[in-house]
Amino acid sequence: MIVTDQQPHRVSVNVYGEFTLADYKEFEEAVNYKIRFEGPVDLYVDLTDMADATLDVAWEDLRFTRAHAEDFRRIAVVTDSQWITWSAWLTQTFVSATVKVFDTPEAAQEWLAIQETEDR
Repeated sequence: MIVTDQQPHRVSVNVYGEFTLADYKEFEEAVNYKIRFEGPVDLYVDLTDMADATLDVAWEDLRFTRAHAEDFRRIAVVTDSQWITWSAWLTQTFVSATVKVFDTPEAAQEWLAIQETEDR
């Protein structure tokens, strides 16, 4: 299950339990909407409560990321999983965005807020 939140130039998503393809499609819709009407966006992705992800989610993430290589400014990922940290590093090779992994939601949100202030 996911919970998404849209703010100006940002989409935030928290994943709880298993991350399914249906969840990912919901995330894609939110991101596509923001990109269409606001241009490049920041992403905040909190995976600390994610139990598992299906293989089709990984494949869809790769496809979606490559299709939107220029549509993200910053991506903040919150996780304690080494596998997800490695995956985030790999994602950076496909996008022009800065991708950072954080241990806490507060650190990730602070980084996005600081960066947003510097961009103005």
